Amino acid sequence: MASGFPPQKQETQPGVQHVMDPTPQFSSPNYKPSNKLHGKVALVTGGDSGIGRAVCHCYALEGASVAFTYVKGREDKDADETLRLLHEAKTKEAKEPIMIATDLGFEENCKRTVDEVVNAFGRIDVLVNCAAEQHEVSIDEIEEARLERVFRTNVFSQFFLAKYALKHMKEGSSIINTTSVVAYAGSSSLLEYASTKGAIVSFTRALALQLASKGIRVNGVAPGPVWTPLITASFSEEAIKQFGSETPMKRAAQPVEVAPSYVFLACEHCSSYYTGQILHPNGKCLIITGVLELQLVSQIGFLNIKILTLTLKSNLRNLTLNLSFIFIFIILTKITLY
Repeated sequence: MASGFPPQKQETQPGVQHVMDPTPQFSSPNYKPSNKLHGKVALVTGGDSGIGRAVCHCYALEGASVAFTYVKGREDKDADETLRLLHEAKTKEAKEPIMIATDLGFEENCKRTVDEVVNAFGRIDVLVNCAAEQHEVSIDEIEEARLERVFRTNVFSQFFLAKYALKHMKEGSSIINTTSVVAYAGSSSLLEYASTKGAIVSFTRALALQLASKGIRVNGVAPGPVWTPLITASFSEEAIKQFGSETPMKRAAQPVEVAPSYVFLACEHCSSYYTGQILHPNGKCLIITGVLELQLVSQIGFLNIKILTLTLKSNLRNLTLNLSFIFIFIILTKITLY
């Protein structure tokens, strides 16, 4: 696949998929379903396009009954097409897919969405939080109204959907939150968006701890550059031409390349021991784990050597060097004392 895309720009958010060139790929002939989600009920936000559509399609192929949300008046055409694709992809045992028009930035809408899914399917087994918006902005351009709006769409919705969906989830259920590579690497232009994605990482880890005793897993996916409507509605034409070329693979991902991560995390027998984890389909050779707290305690007489908080570097070589220096320090300390 070549890097970059033809110059194009959508002036309104959310972006739409049917006008993009080329159209993002939601499916692949190489994807072989194996009934991983047979009998499951999944709610996918932002499922009309981009990563959300690819996730919905994979879930339908895997046997799930699927509901997805979209923004009425802007994403209707994309939503209709996704619904048609899901009807074609669904297995015989799955119920008919449904689409729900809503603005997830408000608690009452999140509750209503969950209620519609439960009324149609009886429960929720998998909640995928995928809906998001982003804008290029500098710190001096920040406006309270839009800042609140971005946090409502990207963060508040995940809190409120989890709050109400949990009432209809049982042991073995799964919540999957979409964060981003920019939560770890940062972004000089996506200040609001990167901040919300960092919040989602922390929310995912904290909620995983809270729900572990109930047997409900909470994980996340942090994609790198992916060709979705969010991109053409956010970046300049010049940026679109180069989009994805900064990765070692020299290209952006297609949504279908990211969707299997969501299948894995939704499938209980594939990921039953995963919770509080973030998968990183980002096309980069990076270890992105933020800060590792490394505590090495050596009891030498009454001396306690405690080495706390080793900041990870971006590759294994630097990490190995740092660890080597630490162990050399401990050995030398022992020799000196003896």
